[in-house]
Amino acid sequence: MEWFADPGYWLGRLVFQRMLAVMYLVAFVAAARQFRALIGAQGMLPVPEFVARVPFRASPSVFHLHYSDRFFALWSWGGAALAAAVAAGAADAVPLWASMVMWAALWAMYLSIVNVGQTWYSFGWESLLLETGALAVFLGNAATSPPVLVLYLLRWVLFRVEFGAGLIKMRGDRCWRDLTCLYYHHETQPMPGPLSWFFHRLPKPLHRVEVAANHVAQLGLPVLLFTPQPVAGWAAFAMVVTQLWLVLSGNFAWLNWLTITLALSAIAPSWWPPPTTPAATPLWFEVLVLTAAALVAVLSYRPALNLLSRAQRMNTSYESLHLVNSYGAFGSITRVRQEIVVEGTADAVTGPDTTWLAYEFHGKPGDVRRLPRQFAPYHLRLDWLMWFAALSPAYARSWFGPFVERLLENDRDTLRLLRTNPFPDTPPARVRARVFRYRFTTWQELRETGAWWHRAELRDFLPPVALSPLPPASAGSPMPPTRRTRPLQ
Repeated sequence: MEWFADPGYWLGRLVFQRMLAVMYLVAFVAAARQFRALIGAQGMLPVPEFVARVPFRASPSVFHLHYSDRFFALWSWGGAALAAAVAAGAADAVPLWASMVMWAALWAMYLSIVNVGQTWYSFGWESLLLETGALAVFLGNAATSPPVLVLYLLRWVLFRVEFGAGLIKMRGDRCWRDLTCLYYHHETQPMPGPLSWFFHRLPKPLHRVEVAANHVAQLGLPVLLFTPQPVAGWAAFAMVVTQLWLVLSGNFAWLNWLTITLALSAIAPSWWPPPTTPAATPLWFEVLVLTAAALVAVLSYRPALNLLSRAQRMNTSYESLHLVNSYGAFGSITRVRQEIVVEGTADAVTGPDTTWLAYEFHGKPGDVRRLPRQFAPYHLRLDWLMWFAALSPAYARSWFGPFVERLLENDRDTLRLLRTNPFPDTPPARVRARVFRYRFTTWQELRETGAWWHRAELRDFLPPVALSPLPPASAGSPMPPTRRTRPLQ
Protein backbone atom coordinates (compact mmCIF):
# COMPACT_ATOMS: atom_id res chain seq x y z
CA MET A 1 0.00 0.00 0.00
CA GLU A 2 1.31 3.41 -0.94
CA TRP A 3 0.78 6.37 1.37
CA PHE A 4 -1.40 7.96 -1.30
CA ALA A 5 -3.43 5.12 -2.80
CA ASP A 6 -4.72 1.65 -1.88
CA PRO A 7 -5.26 -0.91 -4.68
CA GLY A 8 -7.43 -2.99 -2.31
CA TYR A 9 -10.33 -0.65 -2.98
CA TRP A 10 -10.35 -1.26 -6.73
CA LEU A 11 -13.65 -3.18 -6.64
CA GLY A 12 -15.32 -0.68 -4.32
CA ARG A 13 -14.30 2.11 -6.67
CA LEU A 14 -15.50 0.19 -9.74
CA VAL A 15 -18.96 -0.45 -8.27
CA PHE A 16 -19.16 3.09 -6.89
CA GLN A 17 -18.33 4.73 -10.22
CA ARG A 18 -20.69 2.54 -12.25
CA MET A 19 -23.59 3.14 -9.86
CA LEU A 20 -22.88 6.87 -9.64
CA ALA A 21 -22.95 7.09 -13.44
CA VAL A 22 -26.34 5.37 -13.42
CA MET A 23 -27.60 7.94 -10.87
CA TYR A 24 -26.42 10.70 -13.20
CA LEU A 25 -28.20 8.95 -16.07
CA VAL A 26 -31.49 8.85 -14.15
CA ALA A 27 -31.13 12.50 -13.13
CA PHE A 28 -30.45 13.73 -16.67
CA VAL A 29 -33.28 11.67 -18.15
CA ALA A 30 -35.70 13.03 -15.54
CA ALA A 31 -34.57 16.56 -16.37
CA ALA A 32 -34.97 16.03 -20.11
CA ARG A 33 -38.45 14.53 -19.79
CA GLN A 34 -39.93 17.05 -17.34
CA PHE A 35 -38.26 20.41 -17.90
CA ARG A 36 -40.55 21.93 -20.53
CA ALA A 37 -43.58 22.07 -18.24
CA LEU A 38 -41.61 22.92 -15.09
CA ILE A 39 -38.88 25.39 -16.09
CA GLY A 40 -39.04 25.66 -19.87
CA ALA A 41 -39.54 28.95 -21.69
CA GLN A 42 -43.33 28.49 -21.35
CA GLY A 43 -43.13 26.49 -18.13
CA MET A 44 -44.53 27.19 -14.68
CA LEU A 45 -41.25 28.74 -13.45
CA PRO A 46 -39.39 29.69 -16.66
CA VAL A 47 -35.60 29.66 -16.68
CA PRO A 48 -35.38 32.92 -18.70
CA GLU A 49 -37.26 34.79 -15.99
CA PHE A 50 -35.09 33.24 -13.28
CA VAL A 51 -31.75 34.09 -14.88
CA ALA A 52 -32.98 37.63 -15.54
CA ARG A 53 -33.30 38.33 -11.81
CA VAL A 54 -30.62 36.03 -10.28
CA PRO A 55 -26.95 36.79 -11.03
CA PHE A 56 -24.55 34.17 -12.35
CA ARG A 57 -22.43 34.17 -9.20
CA ALA A 58 -25.46 33.15 -7.14
CA SER A 59 -26.40 30.28 -9.46
CA PRO A 60 -23.58 29.38 -11.87
CA SER A 61 -25.12 27.80 -14.96
CA VAL A 62 -24.54 27.65 -18.67
CA PHE A 63 -28.13 28.82 -19.08
CA HIS A 64 -27.14 32.30 -17.93
CA LEU A 65 -25.26 32.52 -21.21
CA HIS A 66 -27.99 31.11 -23.42
CA TYR A 67 -31.37 29.49 -22.96
CA SER A 68 -33.82 27.86 -25.30
CA ASP A 69 -35.88 24.73 -24.80
CA ARG A 70 -34.00 23.04 -27.60
CA PHE A 71 -30.65 23.89 -26.01
CA PHE A 72 -31.81 22.59 -22.60
CA ALA A 73 -33.01 19.35 -24.19
CA LEU A 74 -29.71 18.86 -26.00
CA TRP A 75 -27.84 19.61 -22.77
CA SER A 76 -29.88 17.11 -20.75
CA TRP A 77 -29.85 14.32 -23.30
CA GLY A 78 -26.14 14.95 -23.86
CA GLY A 79 -25.56 14.50 -20.13
CA ALA A 80 -27.59 11.30 -20.22
CA ALA A 81 -25.52 9.96 -23.13
CA LEU A 82 -22.26 10.78 -21.35
CA ALA A 83 -23.51 9.18 -18.12
CA ALA A 84 -24.52 6.04 -20.02
CA ALA A 85 -21.07 5.86 -21.61
CA VAL A 86 -19.35 6.20 -18.24
CA ALA A 87 -21.66 3.57 -16.72
CA ALA A 88 -20.60 1.24 -19.54
CA GLY A 89 -16.92 1.76 -18.67
CA ALA A 90 -15.84 4.58 -21.00
CA ALA A 91 -14.00 6.42 -18.23
CA ASP A 92 -11.82 3.35 -17.63
CA ALA A 93 -10.99 3.01 -21.32
CA VAL A 94 -9.35 6.43 -21.65
CA PRO A 95 -6.28 8.06 -20.06
CA LEU A 96 -6.57 9.35 -16.51
CA TRP A 97 -6.86 13.00 -17.54
CA ALA A 98 -9.66 12.21 -20.00
CA SER A 99 -11.48 10.22 -17.34
CA MET A 100 -11.33 13.23 -15.01
CA VAL A 101 -12.69 15.46 -17.77
CA MET A 102 -15.63 13.11 -18.28
CA TRP A 103 -16.53 13.10 -14.57
CA ALA A 104 -16.04 16.87 -14.35
CA ALA A 105 -18.32 17.35 -17.35
CA LEU A 106 -21.09 15.30 -15.71
CA TRP A 107 -20.82 17.40 -12.56
CA ALA A 108 -20.77 20.74 -14.39
CA MET A 109 -23.64 19.79 -16.69
CA TYR A 110 -25.90 18.72 -13.84
CA LEU A 111 -24.88 21.74 -11.74
CA SER A 112 -26.11 23.97 -14.59
CA ILE A 113 -29.52 22.29 -14.39
CA VAL A 114 -29.85 22.33 -10.60
CA ASN A 115 -28.87 25.98 -10.32
CA VAL A 116 -31.77 27.10 -12.51
CA GLY A 117 -34.23 24.44 -11.32
CA GLN A 118 -35.66 26.63 -8.53
CA THR A 119 -38.14 24.91 -6.21
CA TRP A 120 -38.37 21.86 -8.48
CA TYR A 121 -34.71 21.13 -7.69
CA SER A 122 -34.69 22.06 -4.01
CA PHE A 123 -34.31 18.50 -2.73
CA GLY A 124 -31.33 17.30 -0.73
CA TRP A 125 -30.47 14.52 -3.15
CA GLU A 126 -29.67 17.10 -5.85
CA SER A 127 -26.85 18.51 -3.71
CA LEU A 128 -25.84 14.99 -2.67
CA LEU A 129 -25.42 13.94 -6.30
CA LEU A 130 -23.35 17.04 -7.04
CA GLU A 131 -21.12 16.69 -3.97
CA THR A 132 -20.55 13.00 -4.64
CA GLY A 133 -19.97 13.69 -8.33
CA ALA A 134 -17.39 16.38 -7.56
CA LEU A 135 -15.37 13.89 -5.48
CA ALA A 136 -15.65 11.25 -8.22
CA VAL A 137 -13.56 13.52 -10.46
CA PHE A 138 -10.56 12.79 -8.21
CA LEU A 139 -11.09 9.07 -7.67
CA GLY A 140 -9.09 8.03 -10.72
CA ASN A 141 -9.82 5.15 -13.07
CA ALA A 142 -8.62 1.60 -13.71
CA ALA A 143 -5.14 2.91 -14.59
CA THR A 144 -4.47 4.04 -10.99
CA SER A 145 -5.07 2.83 -7.45
CA PRO A 146 -7.93 4.61 -5.63
CA PRO A 147 -6.66 7.63 -3.63
CA VAL A 148 -7.13 7.02 0.10
CA LEU A 149 -7.95 10.66 0.78
CA VAL A 150 -10.84 10.67 -1.67
CA LEU A 151 -12.17 7.40 -0.26
CA TYR A 152 -12.27 8.97 3.20
CA LEU A 153 -13.93 12.10 1.82
CA LEU A 154 -16.66 9.87 0.38
CA ARG A 155 -17.10 8.39 3.85
CA TRP A 156 -17.32 11.92 5.22
CA VAL A 157 -20.22 12.54 2.83
CA LEU A 158 -21.89 9.30 3.90
CA PHE A 159 -21.33 10.19 7.55
CA ARG A 160 -23.09 13.55 7.14
CA VAL A 161 -25.99 11.97 5.24
CA GLU A 162 -26.66 9.32 7.87
CA PHE A 163 -25.51 11.02 11.07
CA GLY A 164 -27.21 14.28 10.06
CA ALA A 165 -30.48 12.40 9.49
CA GLY A 166 -30.11 10.65 12.83
CA LEU A 167 -29.42 13.85 14.77
CA ILE A 168 -32.30 15.78 13.19
CA LYS A 169 -34.64 13.00 14.27
CA MET A 170 -33.42 12.91 17.86
CA ARG A 171 -33.63 16.72 18.06
CA GLY A 172 -36.98 16.87 16.31
CA ASP A 173 -40.23 15.00 16.63
CA ARG A 174 -40.82 13.26 19.96
CA CYS A 175 -42.07 10.15 18.17
CA TRP A 176 -38.48 9.35 17.16
CA ARG A 177 -37.49 9.24 20.80
CA ASP A 178 -40.47 7.18 21.95
CA LEU A 179 -40.10 4.87 18.91
CA THR A 180 -43.60 5.50 17.50
CA CYS A 181 -42.87 7.48 14.29
CA LEU A 182 -43.41 4.50 12.04
CA TYR A 183 -46.94 4.14 13.34
CA TYR A 184 -47.55 6.96 10.80
CA HIS A 185 -44.63 7.36 8.40
CA HIS A 186 -45.30 4.52 5.94
CA GLU A 187 -48.77 6.00 5.39
CA THR A 188 -47.89 9.71 5.36
CA GLN A 189 -44.52 9.72 3.56
CA PRO A 190 -44.37 11.89 0.41
CA MET A 191 -44.76 9.10 -2.12
CA PRO A 192 -45.66 5.59 -0.90
CA GLY A 193 -44.51 2.57 -2.85
CA PRO A 194 -46.26 -0.72 -3.68
CA LEU A 195 -45.21 -2.28 -0.36
CA SER A 196 -45.95 0.74 1.85
CA TRP A 197 -49.48 -0.49 2.65
CA PHE A 198 -48.02 -3.76 3.92
CA PHE A 199 -45.28 -2.02 5.93
CA HIS A 200 -47.91 0.19 7.54
CA ARG A 201 -49.93 -2.87 8.56
CA LEU A 202 -47.02 -4.51 10.40
CA PRO A 203 -47.63 -4.93 14.15
CA LYS A 204 -46.75 -1.87 16.22
CA PRO A 205 -43.98 -3.68 18.14
CA LEU A 206 -42.23 -4.24 14.80
CA HIS A 207 -42.60 -0.54 13.99
CA ARG A 208 -40.80 0.24 17.25
CA VAL A 209 -38.04 -2.17 16.27
CA GLU A 210 -37.78 -0.40 12.90
CA VAL A 211 -37.27 2.97 14.60
CA ALA A 212 -34.70 1.56 17.04
CA ALA A 213 -32.81 -0.06 14.15
CA ASN A 214 -32.91 3.26 12.30
CA HIS A 215 -31.23 4.99 15.26
CA VAL A 216 -28.47 2.37 15.29
CA ALA A 217 -27.98 2.72 11.53
CA GLN A 218 -27.87 6.52 11.56
CA LEU A 219 -26.17 7.30 14.86
CA GLY A 220 -23.97 4.27 15.50
CA LEU A 221 -22.81 2.82 12.19
CA PRO A 222 -21.55 6.12 10.67
CA VAL A 223 -18.93 6.46 13.43
CA LEU A 224 -17.51 3.05 12.48
CA LEU A 225 -16.83 4.23 8.92
CA PHE A 226 -13.57 5.78 10.15
CA THR A 227 -12.30 2.64 11.90
CA PRO A 228 -9.83 0.20 10.29
CA GLN A 229 -10.98 -2.53 7.94
CA PRO A 230 -12.82 -4.87 8.05
CA VAL A 231 -14.94 -3.01 10.65
CA ALA A 232 -15.52 -0.01 8.37
CA GLY A 233 -16.54 -2.29 5.51
CA TRP A 234 -19.00 -4.26 7.61
CA ALA A 235 -20.51 -1.02 8.93
CA ALA A 236 -20.94 0.20 5.35
CA PHE A 237 -22.53 -3.11 4.36
CA ALA A 238 -25.01 -2.84 7.24
CA MET A 239 -25.91 0.65 6.01
CA VAL A 240 -26.56 -0.80 2.56
CA VAL A 241 -29.02 -3.26 4.11
CA THR A 242 -30.90 -0.50 5.96
CA GLN A 243 -31.09 1.58 2.79
CA LEU A 244 -32.53 -1.36 0.85
CA TRP A 245 -35.23 -1.56 3.53
CA LEU A 246 -36.08 2.07 2.75
CA VAL A 247 -36.08 1.33 -0.98
CA LEU A 248 -38.71 -1.35 -0.39
CA SER A 249 -40.89 0.80 1.85
CA GLY A 250 -41.17 4.00 -0.20
CA ASN A 251 -40.12 6.23 -3.12
CA PHE A 252 -37.31 8.69 -2.32
CA ALA A 253 -35.94 9.35 -5.81
CA TRP A 254 -32.25 8.43 -5.89
CA LEU A 255 -31.50 9.31 -2.24
CA ASN A 256 -31.37 5.70 -1.03
CA TRP A 257 -29.56 4.39 -4.09
CA LEU A 258 -26.96 7.14 -3.93
CA THR A 259 -26.43 6.43 -0.23
CA ILE A 260 -25.91 2.77 -1.12
CA THR A 261 -23.43 3.87 -3.79
CA LEU A 262 -21.45 5.85 -1.21
CA ALA A 263 -21.47 2.94 1.24
CA LEU A 264 -20.14 0.49 -1.35
CA SER A 265 -17.07 2.68 -1.87
CA ALA A 266 -16.00 1.83 1.70
CA ILE A 267 -15.91 -1.92 1.10
CA ALA A 268 -12.53 -3.47 0.22
CA PRO A 269 -12.78 -7.27 -0.08
CA SER A 270 -9.34 -8.70 0.66
CA TRP A 271 -10.28 -11.97 -1.06
CA TRP A 272 -10.60 -10.27 -4.47
CA PRO A 273 -7.30 -8.72 -5.55
CA PRO A 274 -7.13 -6.30 -8.48
CA PRO A 275 -7.01 -8.03 -11.89
CA THR A 276 -3.93 -6.03 -12.95
CA THR A 277 -1.22 -4.10 -11.18
CA PRO A 278 -2.06 -0.37 -11.37
CA ALA A 279 0.52 2.03 -12.73
CA ALA A 280 2.30 4.50 -10.50
CA THR A 281 0.20 7.52 -9.61
CA PRO A 282 1.23 10.62 -11.62
CA LEU A 283 2.55 13.52 -9.56
CA TRP A 284 0.11 15.99 -11.14
CA PHE A 285 -2.79 13.77 -10.08
CA GLU A 286 -1.52 13.63 -6.49
CA VAL A 287 -1.27 17.42 -6.41
CA LEU A 288 -4.84 17.80 -7.69
CA VAL A 289 -6.18 15.31 -5.15
CA LEU A 290 -4.38 17.01 -2.26
CA THR A 291 -5.68 20.40 -3.40
CA ALA A 292 -9.25 19.10 -3.66
CA ALA A 293 -9.01 17.49 -0.22
CA ALA A 294 -7.77 20.74 1.31
CA LEU A 295 -10.67 22.64 -0.28
CA VAL A 296 -13.20 20.12 1.07
CA ALA A 297 -11.64 20.39 4.53
CA VAL A 298 -12.08 24.17 4.51
CA LEU A 299 -15.64 23.99 3.16
CA SER A 300 -16.57 21.36 5.76
CA TYR A 301 -16.43 23.86 8.61
CA ARG A 302 -20.02 25.07 8.33
CA PRO A 303 -21.61 21.65 7.66
CA ALA A 304 -19.69 20.21 10.64
CA LEU A 305 -20.80 23.12 12.81
CA ASN A 306 -24.37 22.49 11.68
CA LEU A 307 -24.17 18.91 12.99
CA LEU A 308 -23.26 20.26 16.43
CA SER A 309 -25.89 22.98 16.44
CA ARG A 310 -29.19 22.66 18.30
CA ALA A 311 -30.67 24.64 15.43
CA GLN A 312 -29.49 22.02 12.92
CA ARG A 313 -30.66 22.64 9.35
CA MET A 314 -31.54 19.93 6.88
CA ASN A 315 -30.49 19.78 3.23
CA THR A 316 -28.59 23.05 3.08
CA SER A 317 -25.98 24.17 0.54
CA TYR A 318 -23.49 26.78 1.71
CA GLU A 319 -22.09 27.75 -1.67
CA SER A 320 -23.46 27.77 -5.18
CA LEU A 321 -21.27 24.87 -6.36
CA HIS A 322 -22.84 22.42 -3.86
CA LEU A 323 -19.41 21.04 -2.93
CA VAL A 324 -19.98 20.35 0.79
CA ASN A 325 -23.54 20.35 2.14
CA SER A 326 -25.73 19.49 5.12
CA TYR A 327 -28.22 16.66 4.96
CA GLY A 328 -31.11 15.25 6.96
CA ALA A 329 -34.65 14.02 6.56
CA PHE A 330 -37.92 13.75 8.45
CA GLY A 331 -37.09 15.71 11.56
CA SER A 332 -40.86 15.79 12.02
CA ILE A 333 -43.45 13.22 11.00
CA THR A 334 -46.88 13.99 9.61
CA ARG A 335 -49.60 12.09 11.47
CA VAL A 336 -52.38 12.64 8.92
CA ARG A 337 -52.02 12.31 5.17
CA GLN A 338 -53.59 15.10 3.15
CA GLU A 339 -53.80 14.99 -0.63
CA ILE A 340 -54.83 17.63 -3.14
CA VAL A 341 -57.22 16.27 -5.74
CA VAL A 342 -57.35 18.39 -8.92
CA GLU A 343 -60.55 18.17 -10.95
CA GLY A 344 -62.02 19.70 -14.09
CA THR A 345 -65.41 20.04 -15.65
CA ALA A 346 -66.69 20.76 -19.14
CA ASP A 347 -69.73 22.58 -17.78
CA ALA A 348 -69.75 26.29 -18.55
CA VAL A 349 -72.07 26.85 -15.58
CA THR A 350 -71.41 24.86 -12.45
CA GLY A 351 -73.67 23.85 -9.62
CA PRO A 352 -74.50 20.98 -7.28
CA ASP A 353 -75.10 18.62 -10.20
CA THR A 354 -71.87 19.44 -12.03
CA THR A 355 -69.77 16.44 -13.03
CA TRP A 356 -66.15 16.86 -11.95
CA LEU A 357 -63.45 14.56 -13.33
CA ALA A 358 -60.14 14.06 -11.53
CA TYR A 359 -56.66 14.34 -13.00
CA GLU A 360 -54.55 11.36 -11.91
CA PHE A 361 -50.84 11.66 -11.15
CA HIS A 362 -48.21 9.00 -11.77
CA GLY A 363 -47.00 8.58 -8.20
CA LYS A 364 -49.15 10.74 -5.94
CA PRO A 365 -52.16 8.91 -4.43
CA GLY A 366 -55.45 9.69 -6.15
CA ASP A 367 -57.72 6.81 -7.18
CA VAL A 368 -58.29 4.90 -3.93
CA ARG A 369 -58.25 1.55 -5.76
CA ARG A 370 -54.86 2.09 -7.34
CA LEU A 371 -51.92 0.50 -5.54
CA PRO A 372 -48.99 2.96 -5.32
CA ARG A 373 -46.26 2.27 -7.88
CA GLN A 374 -42.49 2.09 -7.60
CA PHE A 375 -40.73 4.97 -9.36
CA ALA A 376 -37.49 5.52 -7.43
CA PRO A 377 -34.76 6.22 -8.38
CA TYR A 378 -36.70 8.23 -10.99
CA HIS A 379 -37.89 11.55 -9.55
CA LEU A 380 -41.46 12.74 -10.17
CA ARG A 381 -40.97 16.40 -9.28
CA LEU A 382 -44.55 17.61 -9.65
CA ASP A 383 -45.87 14.75 -7.52
CA TRP A 384 -43.42 15.59 -4.73
CA LEU A 385 -44.34 19.28 -4.76
CA MET A 386 -48.02 18.36 -4.61
CA TRP A 387 -47.33 16.57 -1.31
CA PHE A 388 -45.69 19.69 0.10
CA ALA A 389 -48.56 21.85 -1.19
CA ALA A 390 -51.02 19.71 0.76
CA LEU A 391 -49.04 20.48 3.92
CA SER A 392 -49.23 24.23 3.31
CA PRO A 393 -50.37 26.42 0.40
CA ALA A 394 -47.18 28.45 0.91
CA TYR A 395 -45.21 25.65 -0.76
CA ALA A 396 -47.33 26.08 -3.92
CA ARG A 397 -47.60 29.85 -4.11
CA SER A 398 -45.14 30.25 -6.99
CA TRP A 399 -46.26 27.42 -9.26
CA PHE A 400 -49.78 26.13 -8.54
CA GLY A 401 -51.55 28.97 -10.36
CA PRO A 402 -49.49 28.46 -13.54
CA PHE A 403 -50.09 24.72 -13.22
CA VAL A 404 -53.87 25.17 -13.18
CA GLU A 405 -53.68 27.67 -16.04
CA ARG A 406 -51.92 25.08 -18.17
CA LEU A 407 -54.55 22.47 -17.34
CA LEU A 408 -57.22 24.91 -18.56
CA GLU A 409 -55.29 25.18 -21.81
CA ASN A 410 -54.69 21.41 -22.15
CA ASP A 411 -50.98 22.21 -22.34
CA ARG A 412 -49.34 19.16 -23.84
CA ASP A 413 -46.10 19.35 -21.84
CA THR A 414 -47.92 19.73 -18.53
CA LEU A 415 -50.29 16.87 -19.28
CA ARG A 416 -47.29 14.62 -19.93
CA LEU A 417 -46.47 14.96 -16.23
CA LEU A 418 -49.82 13.37 -15.37
CA ARG A 419 -51.05 9.80 -15.61
CA THR A 420 -54.50 10.64 -16.97
CA ASN A 421 -56.17 13.60 -18.63
CA PRO A 422 -59.98 13.40 -18.39
CA PHE A 423 -60.31 16.02 -21.16
CA PRO A 424 -58.36 14.61 -24.12
CA ASP A 425 -60.32 16.45 -26.85
CA THR A 426 -61.16 19.90 -25.49
CA PRO A 427 -59.84 21.74 -22.42
CA PRO A 428 -62.01 21.89 -19.30
CA ALA A 429 -64.11 24.98 -18.73
CA ARG A 430 -63.32 25.05 -15.02
CA VAL A 431 -60.67 23.51 -12.75
CA ARG A 432 -60.78 23.20 -8.98
CA ALA A 433 -58.69 21.58 -6.24
CA ARG A 434 -59.85 20.01 -2.98
CA VAL A 435 -57.98 18.61 0.00
CA PHE A 436 -58.82 15.11 1.21
CA ARG A 437 -57.62 13.10 4.16
CA TYR A 438 -56.21 9.78 2.97
CA ARG A 439 -55.48 6.74 5.10
CA PHE A 440 -54.59 3.18 4.24
CA THR A 441 -57.52 0.80 4.43
CA THR A 442 -57.57 -2.08 6.88
CA TRP A 443 -57.29 -5.71 5.80
CA GLN A 444 -61.07 -6.03 6.08
CA GLU A 445 -61.74 -2.87 4.06
CA LEU A 446 -59.32 -4.03 1.38
CA ARG A 447 -61.10 -7.39 1.05
CA GLU A 448 -64.55 -5.81 0.95
CA THR A 449 -63.90 -2.84 -1.35
CA GLY A 450 -60.65 -3.56 -3.19
CA ALA A 451 -59.48 -0.08 -2.19
CA TRP A 452 -55.99 0.56 -0.82
CA TRP A 453 -57.00 3.98 0.48
CA HIS A 454 -59.94 5.50 2.27
CA ARG A 455 -60.46 9.23 1.81
CA ALA A 456 -62.67 11.97 3.23
CA GLU A 457 -62.98 15.55 1.99
CA LEU A 458 -61.55 18.22 4.28
CA ARG A 459 -61.71 21.58 2.51
CA ASP A 460 -61.23 23.50 -0.73
CA PHE A 461 -57.70 24.20 -1.83
CA LEU A 462 -58.64 26.24 -4.90
CA PRO A 463 -62.22 27.25 -5.80
CA PRO A 464 -63.36 26.64 -9.39
CA VAL A 465 -61.41 28.84 -11.78
CA ALA A 466 -61.55 29.66 -15.46
CA LEU A 467 -59.26 31.42 -17.88
CA SER A 468 -59.69 35.17 -18.04
CA PRO A 469 -60.28 36.61 -21.51
CA LEU A 470 -57.21 37.77 -23.35
CA PRO A 471 -56.65 41.52 -22.94
CA PRO A 472 -56.20 43.51 -26.15
CA ALA A 473 -52.62 43.85 -27.33
CA SER A 474 -51.17 47.30 -26.96
CA ALA A 475 -49.37 48.90 -29.90
CA GLY A 476 -45.69 48.14 -29.92
CA SER A 477 -45.96 45.63 -27.05
CA PRO A 478 -42.84 43.38 -27.08
CA MET A 479 -44.75 40.45 -25.57
CA PRO A 480 -48.13 39.02 -26.53
CA PRO A 481 -50.79 39.11 -23.80
CA THR A 482 -51.28 35.96 -21.73
CA ARG A 483 -54.34 34.59 -20.03
CA ARG A 484 -54.54 34.07 -16.29
CA THR A 485 -56.91 32.06 -14.19
CA ARG A 486 -59.75 33.77 -12.38
CA PRO A 487 -62.10 32.39 -9.72
CA LEU A 488 -65.56 31.41 -10.75
CA GLN A 489 -67.90 34.17 -9.65
